[in-house]
Amino acid sequence: MMTPDRVVLSRSYTPARSLQIWKRGVPSRLPRNCVISSRGDILQKYLLIAIGGALGSIARYWVGSSIASRMGIRFPYGTLIINITACVIIGFSMTYLGRRAELNPAWRFLVPVGFIGAYSTFSTYEWETLSTLRAGAFGIAALYAAGSFVLGLAAVWGGSMLGEMVP
Repeated sequence: MMTPDRVVLSRSYTPARSLQIWKRGVPSRLPRNCVISSRGDILQKYLLIAIGGALGSIARYWVGSSIASRMGIRFPYGTLIINITACVIIGFSMTYLGRRAELNPAWRFLVPVGFIGAYSTFSTYEWETLSTLRAGAFGIAALYAAGSFVLGLAAVWGGSMLGEMVP
């Protein structure tokens, strides 16, 4: 059995929060909720996210163009359907995978992070709002929902204005 050159001590799955340490430097008592994984495990996570992302972006294009060809582009039916179906998929997958510890954690990288991340970010916004509401932070949820809508619309407008200014 090969041993990794180094291990990753992480409180979450995000690389930005990971603290990489040399194998011989691992403390005898690790903090609770830490994950120790090899470099291969980290590469597998990125590969699963990339595969899910590729499938999600292909699905987004296919669904969007199929709906647009059938219903026209005067109203963004394709985007609306993509965002709503993404909300259903992320709601189902996060709940289903969260309740079934026996399932391989790789599914969490492939479906909610990779596929839905490329298919739609609106579903992530809705999931975070729902999670905040479930936690009882109604004011924060309202601020997040309204702020995301207003700031997002302003950002789209600002980006559009910048795009119009570029020769």
